[in-house]
Amino acid sequence: MSSASVSELAPHPAATDRIEPYVWKIAGVVILGMIMSILDTTIVNVALRTLGHDLHSSIAQIQWVVTGYLLSLAAVIPLTGWAARRYGAKRVYMVSLVVFTVSSALCAVAASTTTLVLFRIMQGVGGGLIMPVGQLIMAQVAGPRRMGRVMGVVAMPAMLAPILGPVVGGAILQNLHWSWIFLVNLPIGVVAFVLGWRMLPHTDSGKAGRLDVLGLALLSSASSALVYGLSQLGTYSSLTAAPVLWPVVVGFVLAGVFCWHALRIERPLLDIRLYANRVFGAASLTTFGLGAALFGAMILVPYYYQEVRHESLIATGLLTGPQGIGMLLVMPLAGRLSDRFGGGRIALAGVSILCVSTIPLAFIAANTSILYISLVLVVRGIGIGFSFMPAMTAAFASLRPDQLSDATPQLNVLQRIGGAIGTAVLAVVLQRASGHAPSLGKLAGAYGNAFWWSLGISMLSLIPCVVLLRAERARAGHAAAGVEAALEPLGV
Repeated sequence: MSSASVSELAPHPAATDRIEPYVWKIAGVVILGMIMSILDTTIVNVALRTLGHDLHSSIAQIQWVVTGYLLSLAAVIPLTGWAARRYGAKRVYMVSLVVFTVSSALCAVAASTTTLVLFRIMQGVGGGLIMPVGQLIMAQVAGPRRMGRVMGVVAMPAMLAPILGPVVGGAILQNLHWSWIFLVNLPIGVVAFVLGWRMLPHTDSGKAGRLDVLGLALLSSASSALVYGLSQLGTYSSLTAAPVLWPVVVGFVLAGVFCWHALRIERPLLDIRLYANRVFGAASLTTFGLGAALFGAMILVPYYYQEVRHESLIATGLLTGPQGIGMLLVMPLAGRLSDRFGGGRIALAGVSILCVSTIPLAFIAANTSILYISLVLVVRGIGIGFSFMPAMTAAFASLRPDQLSDATPQLNVLQRIGGAIGTAVLAVVLQRASGHAPSLGKLAGAYGNAFWWSLGISMLSLIPCVVLLRAERARAGHAAAGVEAALEPLGV
């Protein structure tokens, strides 16, 4: 066996492999597109009241500006893998940038709620493709040896968007017309397209085969039904309300039918046989759990500052910033450590930090020091930074290059559905606990109760982290045994 083949069997290659400058340049181009699509998800949320007033629509009508975007986002993500294999990841990425940028311009000139919702659905089609295709390109360019360091940097927009979105949206609404929420995407989209056209490589994502039309219909309907049902919690505030319960039930049933269908055909839309890989399966569950823990708790701190401390929208965004600072500090380090020690070990440490740092928030009061809360959020951000991307890195690194086009949309769907479920659960808990709070002290106690639930969700994420760690160790043991078996005939 050649020395190159032997080195490929090593369990954890040294993290000192140099990353060429062109890899970082490609990462910068991908990040630019991701920032545009992810920020738009959270910026619009803060503008609903303004949009409803200017377009003469009720909350029930104008909320479709957000819901329609989320539905199209969820529906198009499963198509990512097949489209990348059929047309090439670069071409799909470029088209998604054009669709997103053009639809942003159309949203800015929309004259009614109906046209704005239609253009937002179109925008969701582009936005739903940008994130997973960008991740696919970087996974293919980085390779398994450098996956952690590169993906740790690429993940920053996804982690920071929920924090920066309200700040940027609040600043725009306070000083400019609401159309600038969409117009701000135009220069970013043009620059991202030009740089992408010149710098992104053409990569091979494998053979596409025929499009699994039935699988696309089942999975798109399943994810859309789940997202729609959970989004209705903002209106009905109960998991058992018919508009919430039935879409969720239908979504799970359709997802089950898709799994049955995918196991019966040779080339399904998404290859769920990947979950037979214990490392990928455990990392996927970790990603799902962390999505619920992270994005669920994201709603609690901003609402606490607005409802209990009566802070302005911009101040609220800035006060949630310490969590983003914590993530920003450790993301690159987390990627390097994942390359060296494996994603399971780093993710387990990160979730442990996340759990410990959530406990002080469970005792939050109406007069708790803002400095103290900010320091806790920094530590919480460190825990998130050490947990989220190492798990996703472990998932990517455990697969062959031709499997990445199936893996990226699955991980994105799991993350988004996990986040939707976590947000839904904590929203219901908070609504029920704060509904009859007669004072600020009682209201703050309701937030403390919601943070106890957030702690429980975070602790559940420890289970797949342990499974991931054990699966990685078993894989490393098998690889080491393979190296020894290869060297034995050579007398080494």
